[in-house]
Amino acid sequence: MDAYTIEPLRAEDIDALMGVANACFPVPWSAKTFTDELSRAQARIDGLRATPGGPLLAFIDYWIVLDEIHLLNVATLPDERRKGHARRLMNHMLRVARGSGCRAVLLEVRRSNTAALALYQAYGFRSVGLRAGYYPDNGEDAVLMTLDLEPSGSGGSPHAPDAP
Repeated sequence: MDAYTIEPLRAEDIDALMGVANACFPVPWSAKTFTDELSRAQARIDGLRATPGGPLLAFIDYWIVLDEIHLLNVATLPDERRKGHARRLMNHMLRVARGSGCRAVLLEVRRSNTAALALYQAYGFRSVGLRAGYYPDNGEDAVLMTLDLEPSGSGGSPHAPDAP
């Protein structure tokens, strides 16, 4: 049994959220941006903890827009990587997507982020384009990816082969 908990983050989690974001992203969002994000009706930021109320280890940020999910961020503290936390969060988000009647998941990812690209490809995401110069810190391109959630006749749902 997986002992980790995934729960919606709230305004009182901003400091913990900023701690993870600062450890993970070259140009993390500001506390105000995350606070604004938490107040958006379509936005969800879910955090992964080892125990309820324990330290925040990872988070996933996504929007539910009509019948699509737009995945904005998946972040895991550096010392907590390679433990399946991103897969746990992705599996959670996909359950939410299906439960909300979503038909697709869309995302942008840095072209140089090979770990994230591999994770998304393991879930069946496919590259559908590039946003040239998307990231303002260094002008890096973003790879556009999509995952079709509609039944493909396989009867199964896309999950990474070694998902917990």
